[in-house]
Amino acid sequence: MSTAKVIAGHVVRRLRRQNGLSQAAMADMLDISPSYLNLIERNQRPVSAALLVRLVETFDFDPRALTSDAPGGGAAAMRRRLADPLFADLEIDRTELEEWLAAAPGGAEAFARAFDRLAGAAGGMADAPAAPDPTMAVRREIERWRNHFPDLDAAAESLADELRLAAGDLYGALAERLRVRHALSIRVLPIDILPDRLVRLDLHARQLQLSEMLEAPARVFALAVQLAQSEARGEIEALARGAAFGDRIAERLFRRYLAQYFAAAIVMPYARFLRACEATGYDLAILQRRFGVSFEQLAHRLTTLNRVGARGLPFFLSRVDRAGQVSKRLAGAADPGLVEAEGMCPLSSVFLAFDRSGEPLVEIVVMPDGARFVTLTHATSRAGRTLSGDSGRFAIMLGLTAAMAGQLAAIRGQDPMSGPATPIGPGCRRCLRSECPQRSHPPVGRALLIHERERGVTPFNFVGD
Repeated sequence: MSTAKVIAGHVVRRLRRQNGLSQAAMADMLDISPSYLNLIERNQRPVSAALLVRLVETFDFDPRALTSDAPGGGAAAMRRRLADPLFADLEIDRTELEEWLAAAPGGAEAFARAFDRLAGAAGGMADAPAAPDPTMAVRREIERWRNHFPDLDAAAESLADELRLAAGDLYGALAERLRVRHALSIRVLPIDILPDRLVRLDLHARQLQLSEMLEAPARVFALAVQLAQSEARGEIEALARGAAFGDRIAERLFRRYLAQYFAAAIVMPYARFLRACEATGYDLAILQRRFGVSFEQLAHRLTTLNRVGARGLPFFLSRVDRAGQVSKRLAGAADPGLVEAEGMCPLSSVFLAFDRSGEPLVEIVVMPDGARFVTLTHATSRAGRTLSGDSGRFAIMLGLTAAMAGQLAAIRGQDPMSGPATPIGPGCRRCLRSECPQRSHPPVGRALLIHERERGVTPFNFVGD
């Protein structure tokens, strides 16, 4: 039996209240002391594997709720919100935050929803109602699950084993399964036939049509996505219904994300992939070749390794364009301090990656609060291009807190906790680092200091500087 332990007092308290039980009554049913249950509900003791079994047997309890239903997305997500300069003077530490989540999970959830709505409306008219943002809703649901969907992973792993037995070539095995089980043939078409599409399902012709501009990893992934939509429909629909978005666009985006998640789990089956990661020290070049995937596919998969009892390193991911706009953020199980930055700091090496090719650019960075991260950044082009020859260009930044990066092959021989590090920030509006030569805006919530007889490195000196 797994010995994994989970801090989830709010879930246990909610379960007790739903059943109308006192702490003494529930403790008696679980064969533990009331004082021990009280500590669990206050997040001062974990829910052990043995106690989890008793919860399941006694209350018909779904154990996934322990990791998928934390108020506000959990402590890491709440720390991200509280990092806003609006709360800088409150100095809410980790212990105080955990006590808040334990004592008032409903209030914490209400705060998170209000903050997300106001943050989403910040770019619009002050008096205008916040327009629904389907991407934010989907991201919040992914965050709620810690970007790990165990049912999808298990089903994909089983299917991947079947495909390996059927053929050594994954592309061929996927194509054959689609042909035999779903009466779909694969056809690769020239760009003048599919000028603005990479993949198209033609149900009339029973064809999955692929653009010739797709490289080999993208072709395999396209077939795996189609197989996910055909054979994991039930699991995907259950997750989409459970999200209860109330918005059809958000639901469709979430379904697409889940199909891609399932596809990645076919190409990189959980247990086999995690073993390869640990055996190679998460060597990205080796992993890319071993599983035949692109850097972005690999980086995305690394953010999902959160299986109970078999967790990988908690990576996060940001996808950035040349203007510093972030088009994808995945925190997974990681503390999202850097991935949740308002914008990419120009002092970061992420922008240098656009002019490099080959191996990822490795950097140790330090934030204004002293938090350290190891980042691995690789420039990539969006699959395919238009007839005019244009293609999207992005930098994929994969990151990890420095305290957990010791086993990375990329920094072997370096000390990420005490060695040299590049000072960066979470975007000028949130950054409180003083004397920054790259500062373009003053931080929100800090009064400016204007000295007529002095001029510093930055024109924006501020209170607390």
